[in-house]
Amino acid sequence: MNITRENVDALNAVVKVDIAKEDYSDKVEKILTDYRKTANIPGFRKGHVPMGMVKKQYGKAVLVDEVNKLLQDALNKYLTEEKLDVLGQPLPKPQDEINWEADEFSFEFELGLAPEFEVKLKGKKAITQYNIVADDKMIDEQIERIQKQYGKLVSQDTVVKDSEITGVYTNEEKEIDNTVTLTLDKFKGKATEKQFIGAKAGDVITLKTKGLYDDEHELMHALKLSHDDVHGLDIEVNFTINEINERELADLDQELFDKLFGKDTVTTVTELRAKIKEDAEKQFVQQADQKLLNDVTEYLVESTKFDLPAEFLTKWMQTAGEKEMDEVQAREEYEKSEKSLRYQLIEGKLITDNDVQVTMDDIKNHAREMIKGQMAQFGQMNPSDKELDDIAARVLSNQDEARRISEQLISQKLLAVYKEKANIKVKELSYEKFVKEVYGDK
Repeated sequence: MNITRENVDALNAVVKVDIAKEDYSDKVEKILTDYRKTANIPGFRKGHVPMGMVKKQYGKAVLVDEVNKLLQDALNKYLTEEKLDVLGQPLPKPQDEINWEADEFSFEFELGLAPEFEVKLKGKKAITQYNIVADDKMIDEQIERIQKQYGKLVSQDTVVKDSEITGVYTNEEKEIDNTVTLTLDKFKGKATEKQFIGAKAGDVITLKTKGLYDDEHELMHALKLSHDDVHGLDIEVNFTINEINERELADLDQELFDKLFGKDTVTTVTELRAKIKEDAEKQFVQQADQKLLNDVTEYLVESTKFDLPAEFLTKWMQTAGEKEMDEVQAREEYEKSEKSLRYQLIEGKLITDNDVQVTMDDIKNHAREMIKGQMAQFGQMNPSDKELDDIAARVLSNQDEARRISEQLISQKLLAVYKEKANIKVKELSYEKFVKEVYGDK
């Protein structure tokens, strides 16, 4: 067997594989001999079928199968030994019908080669790393939410701004009949709120569904309809008030602190505020890190210039998926995925250059911490090591889950590289200001 490569240019090559008779003949002969022992052909005893007949019936199929296996093994070995960084998979070049009666065969494959490039993390323009803090306003609002959640309901005669109203949405045509408890701040417009203020139990308020809530999901819940049913829904519904209650705020006492955080973990309002601030800012770190990761990714894709074997990749995409695509479809798919492919190559380069590694121990420890956090949400604060190890083993037996955790850890380690080596400026602001700056007004 002989394998040669011709580099068309820096991004494309053609590999030629020449297979001689001695490369496959022994294997083909052995398989046909085994076939002869078990062949069941009318007119002949088992094991006594003439070899010529076996070759005539099975010879070509066995030859084709063995040559293809030999070809794939040789090609894979060659790519590994030559340390060729290929994109996609080798594509067989079209050739005239193969003469399987011949002793020697030649096959050619097109290769798309990964480009060589440098990644410069430190650009001229600084990328913002947000340090999001929980300000007094946010802490006050969170304390009020807690007090409402754990407070008592006190019956009222009429609806006021902060009332909790229980009633029934109805519409005969759409067969709507759903009981809900709502607060006026959930409605989109002030006009709707005004319809409720001063109303009493037993009153019926007619509402238009169009523009009733900011979010269609709220309307789905209120009317108990599917997403398709509420999309663009423009009808009138009646809301019959059954109950009006006021939420009396819970006292900020030790009983409430213990319910929230466990016995004697928090003992004063000052400690409560500090705890709320700490917990909120831990969550903000995740959002800020994700924003930084997105921004650095965008910068790297825009600033790292290199060519790709676009024609080869477009051709490869025509047959790579579950469904074959024509050239136009493949070109559209390539254009959609080019940015992602570029980042994958940049990420791979950064991982190599910065020796970013994720070990099996890293994955196990991450899985344990993830499980521990989930158990804590259900009140299991001190699981044993054996419990954590057993659950982690079950989780990691799922290859998709193990891969997902590995990718998370790689992202975390790359983020640490970005924070250390990229041109970063830190900006401290409240969560409200962060949301406005990054996403626009709510």
